[in-house]
Amino acid sequence: MNDYFGHPSSKSTPIESLIGDSINDRAHNIFKRIVDLYLETGSPVGSKSIAAGMENALSSASIRSIMADLEKAGLLFQPHTSSGRLPTEIGLRLFVNGLMEMGGDLPQETRSRIDAECMANGISYNDALEQATSALSGLSQCASLVISPKMDAVIRHVEFVPLGKTKALVVIVTGSGQVENRIIELPLGLPVSALIEAGNFLSTALAGSTLAEAGAKLKKDIDIKKAEIDALARKVVDTGLAIFSGDQTNPGSLILRGHANLLEDVSATEDLDNIKRLFDMLEARENTMNVLDAVQKGSGVQIFIGAENALFQNTDCAMIIAPYQDSNNQIVGAVGVIGPRRMNYARIIPMVDYTSGAISKMLGN
Repeated sequence: MNDYFGHPSSKSTPIESLIGDSINDRAHNIFKRIVDLYLETGSPVGSKSIAAGMENALSSASIRSIMADLEKAGLLFQPHTSSGRLPTEIGLRLFVNGLMEMGGDLPQETRSRIDAECMANGISYNDALEQATSALSGLSQCASLVISPKMDAVIRHVEFVPLGKTKALVVIVTGSGQVENRIIELPLGLPVSALIEAGNFLSTALAGSTLAEAGAKLKKDIDIKKAEIDALARKVVDTGLAIFSGDQTNPGSLILRGHANLLEDVSATEDLDNIKRLFDMLEARENTMNVLDAVQKGSGVQIFIGAENALFQNTDCAMIIAPYQDSNNQIVGAVGVIGPRRMNYARIIPMVDYTSGAISKMLGN
């Protein structure tokens, strides 16, 4: 299995020591000015643009000399000999790490909107995730995503709801309040009372188990407790075993919203086929769970920029993502945004962080 997501902070470079030892405050300010202008315009930054925004006047020659030093340090590059400079991925990573250290805050209006989507009354867990994803996409003007593992949580309740004479809806409720529905085929002539009996048996037998554990436990319990349930009800339980069988170690669901925001931002500079391929790869189950696995290995908000991982290579995109937790403080999913490499990190990092906290609060309640 290819792992597309190495933890971004695991990469060590000599840049950090270079910054501390040989690049002074003036160079720091020029570097920050270049990155700010690049994030705003997406274009190479020249010495005149830098000088126009600096309090302490410097000649263009002095600025160009400092830019050359920053380029030698690996923080900038020059796409063409006659153009200005752009931050490298290492330089952009250094800039983003600085933002992470400083932290950030959100306007109360943004907080209230995110809270409203996560805490709306009368909607399911999945609906709340979809609404939170849509809100994050709208607020960030990027593509947003939520990754949620498929029910590897403790089971609280199982119920069978008849759908005509030959089918039933199986409703599984977890300890965190998440609901999963599946449809099964029923034995002919099965009375409603047998469905109720089967649901009661499963709720009792599986309470405290995860779906990954339920299949083996059911087979064992049915052999031991055959005398405790009606023969017809036992057929329902046997039929329902399909719900708990199969590979439960690597399932996962992905909600993506705001594709158009990303396409609009990158269409002027990037091959749209690369963006389409990015979404196709993200929607592959293996890659979805690789993202979640990377988030579980880190802590807090994480940022993946460009070729730091193979998934975003050649797309000129970046991802800001943060984990959310259930009522037991276990990481059960992740929420984030995908945007152009020059997205507004200072605004979006706290937005993603707050959304992950709001979803965790929803699950805790």
